[in-house]
Amino acid sequence: MSRLIVVSNRVNLPSGDGEESVGGLAMALAAALKEYSGIWFGWSGKTTDTFTGGLNIETVGGVTAATVDLEEVDLDEYYNGYANKTLWPLFHYRNDLAAFDRAFDKGYTRVNERFARTLAPLIEPDDIIWVHDYHLIPLAKELRALGIKNRIGFFLHIPWPAHQVMINLPRHRQLVEAMFDYDLVGFQTAEYQQAFEEYVLSEADGSILRPGCVKGFGRVLEVGAFPIGIDAEDFARMKKSARARRMRDLMTACTVFRHLIVGVDRLDYSKGLEERFLGFEQFLQRNPDLRREVLMLQIAPVSREAVEAYQEIRGRLDGLSGRINGEFADVDWAPLRWVNRNYRRDELAGIYGAARVGLVTPLRDGMNLVAKEYVAAQNPEDPGVLILSRFAGAARQMPDALLVNPNSPEEVADALKRALAMERPERIRRWTSLFESVEREDVAAWRDAFVEALIGNPAKARPALVI
Repeated sequence: MSRLIVVSNRVNLPSGDGEESVGGLAMALAAALKEYSGIWFGWSGKTTDTFTGGLNIETVGGVTAATVDLEEVDLDEYYNGYANKTLWPLFHYRNDLAAFDRAFDKGYTRVNERFARTLAPLIEPDDIIWVHDYHLIPLAKELRALGIKNRIGFFLHIPWPAHQVMINLPRHRQLVEAMFDYDLVGFQTAEYQQAFEEYVLSEADGSILRPGCVKGFGRVLEVGAFPIGIDAEDFARMKKSARARRMRDLMTACTVFRHLIVGVDRLDYSKGLEERFLGFEQFLQRNPDLRREVLMLQIAPVSREAVEAYQEIRGRLDGLSGRINGEFADVDWAPLRWVNRNYRRDELAGIYGAARVGLVTPLRDGMNLVAKEYVAAQNPEDPGVLILSRFAGAARQMPDALLVNPNSPEEVADALKRALAMERPERIRRWTSLFESVEREDVAAWRDAFVEALIGNPAKARPALVI
């Protein structure tokens, strides 16, 4: 088949030995490129005094990457600015944290233009181009301006907000209009797809031509829901590795006679960490007989430290964890461990496997692959229980989790008590259903569904899931 060119803000090649601590998107893209020959293009993560467009090309783990360095001002205005101070909070319904600055807007446009000019010479006539996430929404528009006629698809990994939220963005019409330069736009869930369609109907004099096809701004666009998954086969192998077993044994030893509750999230206000701590605090207050029977471990690597909102949330969480431990700890036990560092994926597999409860409670999330990894890491004969936010995209695929409103400390506390008391037959029944979903709708299913739809091969493309 034609080459697949994957484009994302950052190129982060996994080594394939479990050592990497890269996120779900990086792992999913690497898996896609191992199946289809091609190139992964994006920012190198490095800055330069003057942008030259010079390419750095390397091949790691069977994946070829072409990366470009950006200027420091690009990093400030495009990445820290428009992407993470404007679009990220807005798309996660945090209008109060969104910064609207024209310099950010200009930097976002400039970097997308630079990406397009640098990428264009690499594109061959039969290549298929797959662009990822909110950093690069206008990229197809810039490539079309350079004469690129190839099929170009876009996948949004984060939520698409409701119409009344989206219109808070200055120049929102121009941003959405640029999406109509793609041939296919994919979303994590049908809910996000419908929110996009509602915007087009309301703001672009649009219409639904047929299911999965919208008209707006005088053009036609294919849309669909393509829920992302994990590489279930690879994760099953990883959880049996020596390092995973050692970590599982370590966690079991550290929590002897106690049940481990685990949360693993990037340090971000969208992940609901403050609300999660408050829910755990309420569980401890309401269940004094269960206090010494549990230990909560929250792993939250620091990210985007240059953005003020991330600095502030770390301080608040430090205070909350100190308060909880100060109130409930004893000389030989503290209820909460709060860790700000990365762990290898095989180590996380061991931690998940030792946990009686996986606590995944984002306030809003495009999908959330931690929930799926937690399920994949469980012992089928004695599995743990997944507590999952109703506002994670994964909730649509995982109804046998204990679904909660993460904004309610009472619901989180009640779910923790129920999970810890759940008998083995019910845990096995729920886990079996969850694992079947994780296996069936894995990263290969996501990749193949999107790529076949982009190629325009309905005979091979799986239908977009209604979730």
